[in-house]
Amino acid sequence: MHAIYSAWPPRFAYVACRYMHSAGAYYLPLLFAWRNRIGQRLLPEVARRNIARHCSISGSRRGYFGRVPDTGWAEVVALAAAYLIAVVTTPAGISGAVLLLPFQVTVLGTPSPSVTPTNLLYNVVATPGALYRYWRQGQTGGRLTLVLITGTLPGVIAGSVIRVKLIPGPRVFDLVVAAVLIPLGTWLALTPPARGSNPDRRPTRLIPAPALMALAAIVGCVGGIYGIGGGAFLAPVLIGSGRKPSVVAPAALAATFVTSAGGVITFTILALQQHISVAPDWPTGIALGIGGLAGGYTGARLQSRMPDMLIRRLVGVLVIGIGAYFLSSGLG
Repeated sequence: MHAIYSAWPPRFAYVACRYMHSAGAYYLPLLFAWRNRIGQRLLPEVARRNIARHCSISGSRRGYFGRVPDTGWAEVVALAAAYLIAVVTTPAGISGAVLLLPFQVTVLGTPSPSVTPTNLLYNVVATPGALYRYWRQGQTGGRLTLVLITGTLPGVIAGSVIRVKLIPGPRVFDLVVAAVLIPLGTWLALTPPARGSNPDRRPTRLIPAPALMALAAIVGCVGGIYGIGGGAFLAPVLIGSGRKPSVVAPAALAATFVTSAGGVITFTILALQQHISVAPDWPTGIALGIGGLAGGYTGARLQSRMPDMLIRRLVGVLVIGIGAYFLSSGLG
């Protein structure tokens, strides 16, 4: 997936990184005010101080690595963490959303199942820059984009319903997180990165459209349960089957964006009929997306200076370790 992030508009990303401090000084107070308005007037069920399983900085909860940031500081921590995580994961070829969900659960204390749409909101904010760049270059993914979206969109809707109706509690969800992270970490640690050069040497085993649509639906369902768009899983399969990375990257990114937006909308609608915290945490999700946008660009710039295989193995071991933690938490 590193090809996705490396195509970000240089001028846009430069301005975002160059003025992050001044922009943060302007926008973060707006996010704080928005959170207070949402929590106190519009959606009291998602106010952090009043929702189940959320603790302020003055206390801690069993199962968290440490104390949970209070209202306001959560956005600052989220932005900084998303930036750092994206810097690390982008050279490895995966989206920062994969590791941001465990971070939200263990550090920010985002409640379940609200953590899933909040993670999807990260993709909605972080991906438009790269999509615009691809569009300017005439890369839209063509028919592959439509095939992927046709599968992932209904899949994420089904996954969102499953997440709310069948897996609302933290313990079962911990097992779901482990089931996603441990195989992903193993794949990262044991396989080399996909290369876009020498396309003639790659075997052509194109997946038929019906089978690809079914695969995309499964990935979308997992994305709706976990909180990812699914591009990190679809892109390696598509490139390995012989498709060009220049076609796969915009198609997978577009599917990730549409899938994530559909998941956020679905969770927001489901929140109207639930008495638990289901809607996304909008200020935190937006802060995560802004941090991931800048961090992904930085990671893409640093990628050429880093050994690909070493980075993938280190990130793979980290992902396996986090998955093992959630596995023990779910079983315990």
